[in-house]
Amino acid sequence: MHIFVTGASGFVGRATLADLISHGHEVSGLARNDASADKVTQQGAKVVRGGLEDLDAIKKAAQASDAVLHLAFIHDFSSPEAIAKSNAADRKLIAAVGEALSGSNKPFVIAAGTLGLPRGQLATEDSEPNREGPMAERQQAADMLFSMSKENSFKGILVRFPPTVHGKGDQGFITMLGNIAKKNGFVTYINDGATRWPATHRNDVASMLRLAVEKGTAGASYHAVAEEGVPMKDIMTAVGSKLQLPVQSKSPEEGQALLGFFGHVVGADNPTSSEKSRKALGWQPTHPGLVEDITQSYF
Repeated sequence: MHIFVTGASGFVGRATLADLISHGHEVSGLARNDASADKVTQQGAKVVRGGLEDLDAIKKAAQASDAVLHLAFIHDFSSPEAIAKSNAADRKLIAAVGEALSGSNKPFVIAAGTLGLPRGQLATEDSEPNREGPMAERQQAADMLFSMSKENSFKGILVRFPPTVHGKGDQGFITMLGNIAKKNGFVTYINDGATRWPATHRNDVASMLRLAVEKGTAGASYHAVAEEGVPMKDIMTAVGSKLQLPVQSKSPEEGQALLGFFGHVVGADNPTSSEKSRKALGWQPTHPGLVEDITQSYF
């Protein structure tokens, strides 16, 4: 297959390009500048020049492909207005690609997060996602994708990522929390640290994305989750050990003051199952778990 990938130069995107190409697919990746283009070509993919708002170029690339993987997002969280603008741009892109794929029955896979699922219980692929609040925007985009998929006869597919997609070179939550710990002089978890995060190595996420393209069904939601729920105390203890910093429990109020936005994320109990996804796609994660990977690949 010829697969067009947005976010191709990113942390997950590069791993996905490598996985797709190693399994015999031809890949084109969107790149907004020379630095991004170099990262795409280094993985062996062709470059489509343009940014996320270059909809004509994106539609042309989608029409020329057999499938589309949308992994990009404008990560501007500086203000509510900036976030709203990023979400609006994302929906415009999804609508444009959906229009380009109309009548083709081609797969169009987008990514979302498990944090948009109900908290404090084991969420499954059949759990009703939250459609209100700060984590709901992506699910609303997925709802739009599924509606367009039915109307326009293409395969709209959603893959949910855990809060931490980990591996060497990660600049996500684990690295950010480590940087905060360096500044504070200690590592923080909330209360008894019993809240749980699902977690997956980026190479396992990449294989899930490939399988979603190859085998996914229209309207399906798959979970790229290797570990259902790693206790936050275990995560932060591993971070503290690697950084040689003490690990301290804090109240939610203290955690919020120390961690800011991340206080809410660290306090999120988000255990998530991928049993149904594994059976449907034949996916089997094989890479190190989060705690082991923190020891091997971080800081």
